[in-house]
Order: sequence, then structure tokens, then C-alpha cells
Amino acid sequence: MLFNSILFCLLTVFLLFTSSYGSASFTLSTFTFPQTTLGPYGSSYIRVDIPPWFSAVSVVLTSDVVDLDVARIERVPKSSLPIICFRDGSPPLPDALNTSLKLSTVLGINGLDIEQCFPMEKNITMKLTNELISPGAWYIGVFNGFGAARTQSRMIIRGPSYSFSANISVEACTNSMMSGQFCNTTVNSLSCTASSLKSTMKKPRIENAMTCKSNFETLCVEEGVPNLYSLDITNAVEEFTIMAGNIKLNITSSSNASGASDVKLLCFARHGAMPTNSLYDYSSDLNKSALVIHSPLIGRWYIRVLPVNLTKTIGDTHDSDAKACYSLESQMLQCPFGKAGPNCTISSYILQTVLKRSTIPFESYYLPIGEGASSAKFPLEPLLNNSSKFGETNETWTYFTLDIPHGAAGRNIHIQLSSDTKISYEVYARFGGLPSVDIRDYYYANKTSKSDQSVFFMLNDSSDKNIDFYLIYAREGTWSFGVRHVNTSSDSLKQKTILSISLEGCPNQCSSHGNCKYFFDATGLTSYSFCECDRNHGGFDCSIEIVSHKGHILQSIFLIGSNAAALLPAYWSLRQKAFAEWILFSASGIASGIYHACDVGTWCALNFSVLQFMDFWLSFMAVISTFVYLATIDEVHKRAIHTAVSIFTALIAVTNATRSSNVVYVIVIGVLGLLIGWLIEMSSKYRSSSFSFEVSPNFHQSLLTIKLWFYNLVKALIRRFRWGFILAGFAALIMAGIGWILETSETYWIWHSFWHAAIYTSSFFFLCSKADIGDAENQPPRSESYELARQDSFSREY
Repeated sequence: MLFNSILFCLLTVFLLFTSSYGSASFTLSTFTFPQTTLGPYGSSYIRVDIPPWFSAVSVVLTSDVVDLDVARIERVPKSSLPIICFRDGSPPLPDALNTSLKLSTVLGINGLDIEQCFPMEKNITMKLTNELISPGAWYIGVFNGFGAARTQSRMIIRGPSYSFSANISVEACTNSMMSGQFCNTTVNSLSCTASSLKSTMKKPRIENAMTCKSNFETLCVEEGVPNLYSLDITNAVEEFTIMAGNIKLNITSSSNASGASDVKLLCFARHGAMPTNSLYDYSSDLNKSALVIHSPLIGRWYIRVLPVNLTKTIGDTHDSDAKACYSLESQMLQCPFGKAGPNCTISSYILQTVLKRSTIPFESYYLPIGEGASSAKFPLEPLLNNSSKFGETNETWTYFTLDIPHGAAGRNIHIQLSSDTKISYEVYARFGGLPSVDIRDYYYANKTSKSDQSVFFMLNDSSDKNIDFYLIYAREGTWSFGVRHVNTSSDSLKQKTILSISLEGCPNQCSSHGNCKYFFDATGLTSYSFCECDRNHGGFDCSIEIVSHKGHILQSIFLIGSNAAALLPAYWSLRQKAFAEWILFSASGIASGIYHACDVGTWCALNFSVLQFMDFWLSFMAVISTFVYLATIDEVHKRAIHTAVSIFTALIAVTNATRSSNVVYVIVIGVLGLLIGWLIEMSSKYRSSSFSFEVSPNFHQSLLTIKLWFYNLVKALIRRFRWGFILAGFAALIMAGIGWILETSETYWIWHSFWHAAIYTSSFFFLCSKADIGDAENQPPRSESYELARQDSFSREY
């Protein structure tokens, strides 16, 4: 019994062991984005969280777009080009990109920059390994058209729509010491302990130092065989040094180890991703000098050590089994709390978050710890007194560090400096590390020296006494700001400079030309802000004038004035004493004019949604009433048809008034109303008729009766209408349909004005086509037989 229990335990352990290591990788997380339809200028964001220990990210997107040839992409307007964008750390913004789209396909990605956009394809399959991208929050943006007009408000958006779905999975290695796409690369983790500095590495006034080593004291590898190491930096570090010691050459044929002065021990270091011989951040030959990285970024660093030039010729023999032996060591130098800089003499302040009373999430401002929270601004000069100089003798630095919370990557950092005299400060910003003149992400020195090349740096109106700029969609995590005082004279310290750092929703409150909205990405993990601009402006912050003042006046005249065409059918209805139609056409023209006056931003009499409903509903009713008017029926039946139609058209107008299919629905309803009116008219007119469709014993007599019925029907139709007006009405209706089809966001004001004129003119022609046939037609047909009528007619002729 005991033996069976032991055997069962051993078997269980073996199965667990084989199940854990039978597969090199496993799916860490997966996200399925359901089928989603993007209309013109529509967009959607997807956030993908990638842990530091991932091996690859698989992305599969399927859409119904038509694949475009590379040669045709440049000819497709940006407003109708579907694209997909990637960005590390925060949502992408293709509207702000100054560079053109990549003309290569997504399948040809060899590595992603901060932001890249590609034309959308029908099927996209990607597998991004840890050699291509770094861990953290990655964002995928899918856009149906882009450009400054994407945020412009408009009544009707014309353009194609497409749908897409996505499946994203993150894979990680089963063994934490393995990495790479296939989890077949061993990564040695460097463990760090506090230690004293070596004499060669010692810096003045540096108190904290960490020495990091591998578990293997000495490694011997052949030529071209790399070793990979990883190191986590969790706090701000002033200097990060990688050194190799005890470098020797192990020759197998002589079984001894000797010095290796000619051996190259290449070292490649990269933040967040696996380095290669061509993709790395820093490199050095450790056999000649240590690799020193100043102000390294916070996060995981990967180190690749590759021995080269090991082949050694001894006499006439060639030894190909030579190995390089070395021990790897790294040192991190940290400053004490509140200090920073190369010599730890610069004051560094941690800013605390103070939430604003705002409906937009994450809006806040930052103050030094210990300062009062009564104001969003704080004086700068008292904080400069404790700062020290370094580098040039006429400059002083002060650092400020703050945290952007998780989920707030769709917000903007707003920096303001104001003074009563000329400002003598420069501002440098960096994510994950301390900035300097040479190492920074964004900066503003003066009007001619700033981060103009970055699309995520937006400068407001700045002057000698004011500095005002935004960092668009700042990624979540630790940000550091360095204020460089280039004039350290005693007089300069007497000026009063106010510094303000805040996290805001929309830059510059959408330039007072729109409303700031906020949405969530598809996963619901990130809230991002967005501007909805007015009719005349666009761009991310509504600062781009799309319609000029002259163009605004021209569009207003066309869109409002074209509704004067409603006077034509209204006048004819009043002349014919068709008072219901007169009220409908008059009200429709007035409602459309008032609505378009509000749409172009001239004047809004009521709420925009109310005006839109009234415009579309009355337009639908006017079109249908034109068809009903053509049927000569009494007012009782006409009121019944109008009541039923008004209910149905109101439902269409209040649910989705601007869809193109509504035009078809309205015409179909109008035709049905006309047919129903004719049926009512015919049933009442021929109710007492002697001929009918009853089966007669005399087949010839029944056939003659049917022929007479059709003869009278055609004769009535010919006499009922003026066919010249009918043809003119259909021609105007076709022209209105062509104008509706040709409407785009850019030419909307032209073709929609044409639509107004054409559709009202069409109704006028149709109203005029109804002939005044008098009371003779309203009499029921004679009941005599067809033969008798022929005899009478024949006798009168002679």
C-alpha cells in the first residue's frame, strides 16, 4: 500500500513537470473585439496591456474593406481612407501626423516607432515579439478617414462605412528565465544589492549605490554565441554602468586560459525590448571600456553580450573551439531623496495630485508636497534657492516629478509659466527619467528652439513673459520636468514666476470652437478626451479653420436661401385651395431654413435636435402629401391617410433622420398613399357600375366588359394628368437624387442646396400635373352594353 502511494505521488509530480515544460509558451491573456461598424470619420481604440515577461503579441483583424494597391493609396482622399495606427503608451492621433502614411503593408513591419499608421486591409495578421516592441500599454486605433475635418460637426456625413473585428492574444514563456519568440533564449536576471563604490567609479556626494551581478560568476562562450541579461530599474537612477571583468581566452587545444586583449566583447543594451545587433539603445566594447548610461529610463533593461574575434592561430594550427570567459557586473548610482543630477546637488521635488471639481475624469493639477492646495499654481523662485549649478557656470536646474494615473493616457499635460518680467527659464520634459539638454522627450527654450518636430507637443500663444504648452495624450507613469534657469544673477532671482502643471481633458478648451467630450476605449480601461468642433473648425483642438468667414456667409446664403423654392408648391397649393398642402410646404421651407441657419452656426431658434426633427419630419410629410394630392378623394379619407403617414414619418425622423434609406422609404410610402387613394376613388366611383368581374355565361360578353374597364381606366389616367408636368417632375426628382448621391462632407453645402431647389421644384411640377377635369368624370359610367354604345355612336356619326 505504501509503495503504491509513493508510486502515485511520483507519477503525479512527473505529469505536472511534463505539463509545465511540455509547451514553451502559454497564452497569458486574450481579447476578442466584436464586429463593429465604423461610419465616415468613425474611430475606435483598443488597449493591449503587455507585461515585461511576454514573448509575443498576436493581432488578427478582419474587415470588409477593399484592399488598395500601393500605387493608388496616395490618390485616395484622407477623408475616406481607412487606416490602422499603433502607438506605445497612449492613443494614436493620425490627424496630427506630419508624415505621410507608410506605403508598405502591415505584414512588413520590422519594428514599431512611437506611432505608425498603415492602410487598413481586409485581413491583417501580425505577431510582434519582444524584439520588436517593448512591454507596457499599447494602443491600436482604427479610423475610417482622418484629417482636420474629422472633428468638424456636420448635419449629414456622407461616405462609405466598413466593419471589422479583432482578436488579440498575449503569450508568455512557461519558464521565467526563457525569452524570445519561441521561448528558446535563456535570460539571466541580474540581482542587485547595496554596496560601496569602487574607487574608479566613485562620484562625489553620491550616497546610494547598487551592485548587480548574475548568479553565474564566470561564463565561457564560443564566438558569435550571445548571452542575454535582464535588469529592473524601479526608481530614478543617475547612472547605470555595465562592466566585464576577468576577461580571458580559453583555448581548447592548449587547455589553458590567457589574456584576450584582441577579443571584442560587444555589449548591446535596450530598454523594454530584447536587443539585437541592429536594434539597440546603447552599445560598447566591454573589453575596452564600460558601458555608461546616464539617466536611464525606469523599467526593464535587456543586455546582450556577444564575443567576437575569438579565433586564434597558434603556429600553423587554427583553433575554432576558442571560448571567451568573463564575469558581468553592473552598478547603479542613486541620489538621496530630494536630490538629483550628476553630482546629486540639484533639488528634486515630488508633486502631489489634487483632483479638480470637473465632470471629466482624471482632471487634476500638481503641487509640491507640503504646499497648500488652495491654488493650482505655485511660485518657482523659492524652490530655486536650494538648487545647485552643474555643467555651465551660468545655469541652474530644478526637477519636478509627477505620476499620470493608470487609465489616464488620453489626457494632456498642461505646463504654464508666467512672470512679471522676461522669463529666463527653459522647460524640459521626459517620461521615465530625468531630462537634460541633450536627453529629453519635449522641451521649450524660446520661440525658435522648441519641440516643433513632435506632433504631440502643442504650443499656445507664448511671449517673453509667458510660456504655455501641452503634451498631447501623455502616457501613464512617471514624468519628470526640468526647469533650467539660464540666468542665475541675483536680480533674476527677484522676479516672480508662477508655475502651473495640470492634467486636462482637451487642450485650450477646444479653442472656444467646440465641446470637450470623453470616451473609453474598447476594453474600458482608458478614458480619452476628444473635441467636437463647430461647423467652421476642425483639428484635434478645433484650432484649424475649415470654413472661412467669407465661405461661412456663402454657405449660409445657399443652404438657407435655397429653401425659398418651397414657395412654388406652397403658392400652387394655396391657389388650388389645398390648405393642408399649403401649410405643409410653407412649414417645411421655414423649418428647413431655420434648421440650416443653426447648422451653419448663424442662429439657433431652438435646440438643434428639435430643429433637425422638425426639418426632416416636415420634409417627409411634404413629399408624401404631394403623392396623396394626386388622388382625388374626399377629405375624410385624406385625413385618415395623413394621420397614419404622420405617425410613421415621425418615428423615422426621431430615430435616425439622416440615413439615406429614408428617402426611399418616403417615396415608397408616398406611392402607396397614391395607390390607396386611387383604390378608394375607384371603389366609390364604380360601385354602381353594371359591369363587373363576375363570371358571365357569355365569355365574349365578359371579355368585352374587361376591355371596357381598362379602356375607361387608361382614358381617365390620360385625362387626369398634364403629362408634360409629370415628365418635368420626374426630371427634377432625378436631379434631386443625383444631388443627394453626390453629397460629401466637403461639397455638402453645394449639393444639399441643389437638393432643396430640386425637390421643391419637383413637388411643384407634380402638383401642377393634376388636371382640372370638372364634375363629368365624377359621374359613374353608363350601364349600357358595349354593342349598344357602338350603335348609338355609329348612328350619330351618320
